[in-house]
Amino acid sequence: MASIRVFNLKIRGGQAKPEPPLTDVAKTIGMSVEQLVNEVNEKTSRYKDFDVRVKIIVDEDTKEYEIEVKPPTTTELLLHAVGAKEPSGDPMHQRIGDLSFEKIVEIAILKKPSLNAKTLKAAVKTIIGSARSIGITIDGKDGKQVIREIEEGHYDAVLAKYEEEWEKT
Repeated sequence: MASIRVFNLKIRGGQAKPEPPLTDVAKTIGMSVEQLVNEVNEKTSRYKDFDVRVKIIVDEDTKEYEIEVKPPTTTELLLHAVGAKEPSGDPMHQRIGDLSFEKIVEIAILKKPSLNAKTLKAAVKTIIGSARSIGITIDGKDGKQVIREIEEGHYDAVLAKYEEEWEKT
């Protein structure tokens, strides 16, 4: 019967250091701590301004391991993008910021691992819904209007530009 051990860490994206608990994980799987730190930093580098949760699952018998990264919440990413500390208490009347459509696409790509969306278009619409609910407009427009414009094909060229990046994430 396999002996599985799970290490849960909180790391600043791309800034893991060779210290516990990573040294403990490296010892458990028999690899250099520097190699493990580099691997964790590579997997978390896209979240460089955020604290992310990292789960390292180790089979102590085979020394095989898997690194899972839980991205920041959509709200954290959106607030950071507009430079706000908290969501609007009244998002329909009090806006906290405005983002470009491309920034929304970038956030959708960052969130892909934790979204149920099968397509980039669906993921973008999900992120727009979250932005709208906390008081963020897109290119100066309400999220509902932008979603309508997506459905009408107004943003097809922009979405096509990011499709390859979405596919490889």
